Amino acid sequence: MQAAVYRKFNEPLTIETIPMPDLPKDGIIIKVMATGVCRSDWHGWKGHDDDIQEFLRKRRKQVDYFVPGHEVSGIVVSVGCDTKRLKAGDRVVVPFILSCGSCRECHPNRNRPTVCEDQMQPGFTMLGSFAEFLAVPRSDRNVCVLPDNVGFCEAAALGCRFTTAYRAIVQQGRLVRRQNVCIVGVGGLGLSCVMIAKSILGSGGGNVIAVDVSARALEKALEVGATHIVDASRGDDHVRSEIIENITHGVGVDLSVDAAGFKSTCENAVFCARRGGRMVQVGLPIGDHLPLVPMGRVVGREIEIVGSHGMAASEMPSILKLVSTRRLDPQCLIEQKVTLREGAKILESMDRISPLGITMIVNPESSEFDSNNSKL
Repeated sequence: MQAAVYRKFNEPLTIETIPMPDLPKDGIIIKVMATGVCRSDWHGWKGHDDDIQEFLRKRRKQVDYFVPGHEVSGIVVSVGCDTKRLKAGDRVVVPFILSCGSCRECHPNRNRPTVCEDQMQPGFTMLGSFAEFLAVPRSDRNVCVLPDNVGFCEAAALGCRFTTAYRAIVQQGRLVRRQNVCIVGVGGLGLSCVMIAKSILGSGGGNVIAVDVSARALEKALEVGATHIVDASRGDDHVRSEIIENITHGVGVDLSVDAAGFKSTCENAVFCARRGGRMVQVGLPIGDHLPLVPMGRVVGREIEIVGSHGMAASEMPSILKLVSTRRLDPQCLIEQKVTLREGAKILESMDRISPLGITMIVNPESSEFDSNNSKL
């Protein structure tokens, strides 16, 4: 099968013929119909991810390459002997966290599969979805069949950004109608948070405030549901001060979310939260620029700070229902649909640019592939 591979971090990806994946006894093999190009894949390619380094170290004698990709949907082509719930021909979406179901965190008493002690992740702990086919273990527990009216590109768009946003806003953030929420950093994940928040608040009141240094990102945030935007390019103090308070009548927001992972975005998210409010850290901080969390403010105002990582596979039907009923439209963030070769080049280009929307690698056999939009 064809796949995009790299053998050393930060070296060009190449399109090569590699062996078909082995069929897991407890899993499936899917024909990849759509897979997103995510900045997390770029971080992996740059060597920032310990799981990929460990995979290559352990498997170097058997596999001397790595395949990125973790936002994926497709068609089941083979089913393992221990797989009971899925069958060949099913249209499915694969979450990027494949929990084990048997560790302490997965146990029903805790039910925290997003922090599974033995989780597997396509494109990180195993070969990923920048390929014609993908082996998916633990499929009965994790893989979800698509509603008939949800397309492959919509489903793949959910696979990381929207599912991560859903957990941050709905589960960890506990946003409800008539509350105010502030999303600090509106790149791909932040825009997904804006859209999830809007789908929860609906027309029932409450503000969705987007904060960023990019005028283009803020404009897009307005398009997808933000009620207010705040230009942070003038400095942190400007964001912390009167703007958020003016929007919320001097109170602050019920929920603030750092969706970027920078020092300033984390700090600003804490300062945005009201007394007794919640701050969710979902953007993944990388590097040595650690935030100075104002713990005096956290204590004095009883601000709750919560981490958020991915989404439990059991919640996938909930977000698919939002898409199926058109309360959430992931297509709004899909900027381009490209070939595997183009997608590999776009991943490499993230050294220089930061795409605002989602680039989707689409199987040319799919009716969702538009050859007129392809660069090749």
